[in-house]
Amino acid sequence: MYSKKVLKHFMNPHNMGEIKHPDGVGEAGNPVCGDILRIYIKVEKNRQGKPFIKDIKFQSLGCAAAIATSSMVTDLAKGKTIEEALKISNKDVADALEGLPPVKMHCSLLAEEALRNAINDYMKRKKD
Repeated sequence: MYSKKVLKHFMNPHNMGEIKHPDGVGEAGNPVCGDILRIYIKVEKNRQGKPFIKDIKFQSLGCAAAIATSSMVTDLAKGKTIEEALKISNKDVADALEGLPPVKMHCSLLAEEALRNAINDYMKRKKD
């Protein structure tokens, strides 16, 4: 059974869509269940000169838990510095959704992985 918060994020996901000309893009997928997630980030510098996630969007093909965790990870990462966003774990995502059924915890791992991949893509592009 899903929590009310999972259902809320599934029915009305936050930050859904695509960012044109993103600074980083990350993907994650699960071939067993077919869930696929793509996260786009736009990064700027804050007043202290640290890079932070100014905007974040996602596209997801998957079950209710996949969509809800995608929505929640974008909420958790938006406005955070890159350093802070890298610390967001799948447990943070699941806890913010007031729990996930054990068989759906892999969805929170996909959300964490896609976010990290987007940040790593940003860092790679920045070096080039």
